[in-house]
Amino acid sequence: KLPNCLSCSDLHVSFNLHGTISKAVRGVSFDIEQQRTLGIVGESGCGKSMTALSIMRLIPHPPAQIDKGEIIFENQDLLKLPEKQIRKIRGGRISMIFQDPMTSLNPVFTCGFQIIEAVKQHRSLSNTQITELCHKILLEVGISDPSRTLSSYPHQLSGGMRQRVMIAMALICSPSLLIADEPTTALDVTVQARILDLLLDLQSKKSMSMILITHNLGIVGDIAHDVLVMYAGEIMEFATTEKLFESPAHPYTKNLLQTIPHIDKKSDRLTVIPGEVPTIQNIPPGCPFHPRCSYASTRCRKEHPDLYTSENGNKVRCFLYEK
Repeated sequence: KLPNCLSCSDLHVSFNLHGTISKAVRGVSFDIEQQRTLGIVGESGCGKSMTALSIMRLIPHPPAQIDKGEIIFENQDLLKLPEKQIRKIRGGRISMIFQDPMTSLNPVFTCGFQIIEAVKQHRSLSNTQITELCHKILLEVGISDPSRTLSSYPHQLSGGMRQRVMIAMALICSPSLLIADEPTTALDVTVQARILDLLLDLQSKKSMSMILITHNLGIVGDIAHDVLVMYAGEIMEFATTEKLFESPAHPYTKNLLQTIPHIDKKSDRLTVIPGEVPTIQNIPPGCPFHPRCSYASTRCRKEHPDLYTSENGNKVRCFLYEK
């Protein structure tokens, strides 16, 4: 077993909206081993992106704030570092790819200018060395004509090419951790598959750790080693990918797996989870999933479950697994 690349412990993030405090992330803890990929899965508003932005110290403050917690990376707590030190780590040791490259890339500058700026923030290299590095990384991310891409503006590239440029920017300083927040949401299905294959290949070649944030459990099955299932700001289940797919424990995880369309499953209708995801302003008492859960008891409506361990070692927030 390799040492941890990053350890997050008891992370709490809240929003102050017009004087009302709402909890977006509630006591999230996890470890990522070096050279492994952690998938964070959940529906919109479950707190997965807010968890990632907390690692990067990029949460929108105000109205959001980190109330407590610890995020240890390379023997230092990221939440306690001054902004100057965080800037050195952000984009250097830890990089992030966002959902929509069209809104992440600046439309008034060429892609080359933006990649070069990313390098200059973290590396002291000559212009010739930077140009060589840019060409090398663009070839690595599958761009066959680096010179043309470097001189292009974002709107002149396709969605898939823009996302490849974003991946190149994220990887150019050789981070030890890459955070990919819904990296394929804005792309069509065939391009999605190519981008995911690329991330898998680069993660292996560069021996880095990765956090993949998605609402799609099917994507996680192909890429992640471990999976964290989130709901209403909390961890519902944490397991290796193999265990999660072979023997899911939490009712919510089981529901999520049933919603994945299968080509060999003859059905006229797609499976849906009844009910709606609670907003952070209206998280129900007890277990937050109880209004949508077919196993819910009176206790689930009143008491909040801890994380218990199932028979096969999954960490599960459900009274069914209380020993």
